[in-house]
Amino acid sequence: MIVELNKEKTVIGLVGTGVMGKSMAGHFIKAGYEVHVYNRTKSKAEDLLEQGARWQDSPGELAKHCNVIITMVGFPSDVEEVYLGESGILRNAKPNSFLIDMTTSSPALAKKIYDAAREHQMVSLDAPVSGGDVGAKEARLSIMVGGDKEAFDAVLPLFEIIGKNIVYQGQAGAGQHTKMCNQIAIASNMIGVCEALVYAKKAGLDPTTVLKSIESGAAGSWSLSNLAPRIINDNFAPGFYVKHFIKDMGIALQAAEEMKLDMPGLSLAKSLYEQLAAIGEENSGTQALYKIIDK
Repeated sequence: MIVELNKEKTVIGLVGTGVMGKSMAGHFIKAGYEVHVYNRTKSKAEDLLEQGARWQDSPGELAKHCNVIITMVGFPSDVEEVYLGESGILRNAKPNSFLIDMTTSSPALAKKIYDAAREHQMVSLDAPVSGGDVGAKEARLSIMVGGDKEAFDAVLPLFEIIGKNIVYQGQAGAGQHTKMCNQIAIASNMIGVCEALVYAKKAGLDPTTVLKSIESGAAGSWSLSNLAPRIINDNFAPGFYVKHFIKDMGIALQAAEEMKLDMPGLSLAKSLYEQLAAIGEENSGTQALYKIIDK
């Protein structure tokens, strides 16, 4: 039996206040919720503390104070440590707590956490997001969710504070599998976006004017509309880190191999991004792929 959430009694904990988590926590604070935060680098949470968030010294300490715990960390290894480690969430959260991992992580790990949560009388959802830093800031993330439908229904009002396109995908792990589909589609598309801009430049065209013609037609995509302008303006700051995209592509390729699928476009994209990381661009935004294409 899943406990219904009452706004007055809902206390939200957010582990990971980086590019995405910081904006998400801010939206919950503005919506009137009590919010507790933890981040490995406390300075990244200072703005949230000034807004009224409460600091906790570990994921476990945070879990003791909250009944909805959201994680937005970097890698599957981080997710595993945050949930299953000695000072992790599962060892410290109260029964009937809602555990929501919004990191892009492994579908297999999502199922592992789901099973462990059930053993502790807790509810787990895997709910990775798409939309980047802009989507997080503007509270219009796409959220893809796996787990029990009853749990999804219970936390939907919270998802609606930070997102617009919120879809229940199925059982535990389904949210992560859906995010892999998202990353696979983006991977090859980013190659196309960068190649188109390089071609425009070499042909002596104004890339901004070219963009006006192609972004609203059949070539249109989120990456073309949102990241191509950044490339044109030499803005390679991260909305989403290169190193995290390489991680995502690795997860997708591993899952594809388990399903005996060949992914030539994804494999090519991953190899190009690994070249980009090798020249010191791992902390740049994914649009920095342009630097490899524009040789």
